[in-house]
Amino acid sequence: MTESKTVTKDSFLYEQVADQVGALVSSGALGPGDRVPSLRAMSRKYKVSIATVMQAYMQLENKGLIESRPQSGFFVREARGLPQPVHPSPAPRRPHRVQFGNTVETIFALANQQDIVPLGVANPAASLLPVRGLSSALRSVVSKHADEAVSYNFPPGVLSLRRQLALRLTGIAGEVDPEQILITNGATEGLMVALQTVARPGDVIAVATPSYFSVLQMIERLGMLALEIPSRADTGICLESLNMQLRKRKVSAVVLSANFSNPTGALMPEENKRELVRMMADFDVPLIEDDVFGDLSFESDRPRMCKAYDKTGSVITVSSYSKTLAPGFRVGWVMGGRYHRAIMQQKQLNSSATSSLTQLAVAAFLEEGYYDRHLITLRRAYRRQVGQLRSAIASSFPQGTRVSDPQGGFVTWVQVPGNIDTQSVYQLALKRGVSITPGFLFSTTGKYQQFMRLCAGHPWDERMSQGIVTLADVVREVGEQ
Repeated sequence: MTESKTVTKDSFLYEQVADQVGALVSSGALGPGDRVPSLRAMSRKYKVSIATVMQAYMQLENKGLIESRPQSGFFVREARGLPQPVHPSPAPRRPHRVQFGNTVETIFALANQQDIVPLGVANPAASLLPVRGLSSALRSVVSKHADEAVSYNFPPGVLSLRRQLALRLTGIAGEVDPEQILITNGATEGLMVALQTVARPGDVIAVATPSYFSVLQMIERLGMLALEIPSRADTGICLESLNMQLRKRKVSAVVLSANFSNPTGALMPEENKRELVRMMADFDVPLIEDDVFGDLSFESDRPRMCKAYDKTGSVITVSSYSKTLAPGFRVGWVMGGRYHRAIMQQKQLNSSATSSLTQLAVAAFLEEGYYDRHLITLRRAYRRQVGQLRSAIASSFPQGTRVSDPQGGFVTWVQVPGNIDTQSVYQLALKRGVSITPGFLFSTTGKYQQFMRLCAGHPWDERMSQGIVTLADVVREVGEQ
């Protein structure tokens, strides 16, 4: 816990005790759902009466910061009751070209700037990653497999890694054969080669909206058109709307994230996944599922992939270890189903091979059983950080703000009240040292002007807490203009 200040006689004692507990919450020393020190413990710590501590806790409870639980004590209040964001819901009219300007490049450029509060880019903090374990794996690989580590390992990639992936994926993705896995330079390349394989310039690609802006950029760069299908912030894409569009026009592929989508964090129910895959088979349209956040469930059970329900080979699953192990390693993978060979040929044309050294290191890390232990810690951290972010938004942002409630990953989707334009919020907040991702980037039609994506990939501390306060002030200022 952070160092507490001395309680003096300059103000009411209970207010000073309340300030100390409030500081512990704002700094992240106490997170949502954590138990607050008992009345007796606080009484001894600050040399005040139990009645004084009780009065302080009642004040904090009235502010919505903590809550009492019968026969259990006081706990930091979780951000329950925040309503889900409301998405524009009319059925899509036609496909669109994608035009974002240079905002995306600016957001990525801010990712490693130490003077910017990192709420904008969905990157995990290095402090949460198993740096020592991966370093050890790298040294071991260089020592034991020096020749292989410095040589090309052409598609489909390092066999030991593909075997480890097959072991991990069997069950959550159905029956998995290592020979049906292709290693790529992160999920980004996996998505790109999948799109290049199943579609051509001018083709229509259906996406769940809001949709990750990098996917929309890929569609733009490949000369394709994006057809936005409405989705919910809790359960994902609207299957009825998708079905209607598949009946209405020729669609070359559907791209979405069923597990903890970016930016909403939506988790598609298993029955919806099953129905979606059946629909794709009926229309003979390939489904490209992006599962980069799938391993980051807050619950003990990892959700299944759409691939688990695929009986025709029409599902292409793409993922990577960028959100869980090492973004800089650029180790991703694709299960291409009936498109596997064509995707592998496209990968060969695009980049020849993925780094042998990092493939071997990840394989060694998985073989030693370190990944599962690391995931337990990482999931716990992300769950805590998302809760802290949502609680901070609830206590700082204007009344009427709506926030998604993801059950995995570390991104949240925020809708601000009124007619506040988050592109203006983005520009002003950046001048004050806080990065966000404005909502217009997640659509081809600019319909998310009142939305922003905020990320909880970094441990919560005083700097992050103050960043939310600053951002809330900016939101109010823009709303008053």
